[in-house]
Amino acid sequence: MSTITNGEVRDDFRLFAGRANPELAKEIATILGVELGKMSVSTFPGDETHAQVDESIRGADIYIVQPTVPPTNDSLMELLVIIDAMKRASAQQITAVIPYFGYARQDHKSTGREPISAKLVANLLTTAGANRVVSVDLHAAQIQGFFDIPVDHLTALPTLADYFKEKQIEDGVIVSPDAGRAKLADKYVDMLGMPLAVMHKKRSGTGGREVKVVTEIIGDVVDKTPIIIDDLVTSGSIYQQADAIVEAGAKPAYLSITHPVLVGPALQRLNRPSIQEVVVTNTVPVPAEKQIGNKIQVLSIAPLLAEAILRIHQRRSVSQVFFDQKLVFPV
Repeated sequence: MSTITNGEVRDDFRLFAGRANPELAKEIATILGVELGKMSVSTFPGDETHAQVDESIRGADIYIVQPTVPPTNDSLMELLVIIDAMKRASAQQITAVIPYFGYARQDHKSTGREPISAKLVANLLTTAGANRVVSVDLHAAQIQGFFDIPVDHLTALPTLADYFKEKQIEDGVIVSPDAGRAKLADKYVDMLGMPLAVMHKKRSGTGGREVKVVTEIIGDVVDKTPIIIDDLVTSGSIYQQADAIVEAGAKPAYLSITHPVLVGPALQRLNRPSIQEVVVTNTVPVPAEKQIGNKIQVLSIAPLLAEAILRIHQRRSVSQVFFDQKLVFPV
């Protein structure tokens, strides 16, 4: 892991960690060559979240690392309370670093009388006092437009693609799980030089309700090693898609996923012959008990986040990070 010298940040720089993913925050701090800020976060009786900033941050440039991971409501409320504490302690600038943005799948109304919860969360963050948001591979890129403050939308694609480059899979095929991820799949195709296949799926139910998936595969996958790409893995249809593609004549699949939201029966569903490896990042912590031997490979997103934080702090371009790879912003 490379380290950025402390001299590259000003005296007003402060990096804080919430409780959702402290190990990621520590990695970022190490790369930047700084100590994490002093803060106490606790839960009162009655499940109320409390935050206390334990050092002066008057006039400081604040960065709070807190993905809104499950339990999502607790992580989100903690982030809001921390932001409010920072604002009331007279911070000059508050950037919420939210590697995984919970509620992102609720970005539109699927049926009548539903909320658009992603927009609500954007409003809450702004009202709490955030001046800027940094996130990675939002479920829908248009969520950036829900905010009235700047959003730096990063992508883990180079990190994931580099891993597969090193594996030198000669018979690989990039598989988009649906038409909506085809543009992202095209980026993988460009970076890895592999052909593309697209899966067609039909859903029943909405939101967190039961989802049934029927798929057909467009593209040649017979005797090939599929890399199924997506932004997150929960306990949903991607497992059935791995089964379907193997049944169509492919070899066991790799999953290339940014956010490992491994809830419910996810672990049992991962441990199947149709999946040979699940490659994820640490936007969401994956504890040892969830790693199923060597089947889950966790890549660190800390260098990307550290670079983005440093560029924001130094008032330099963040999108420049991706220009050379023609990625600029994820799709």
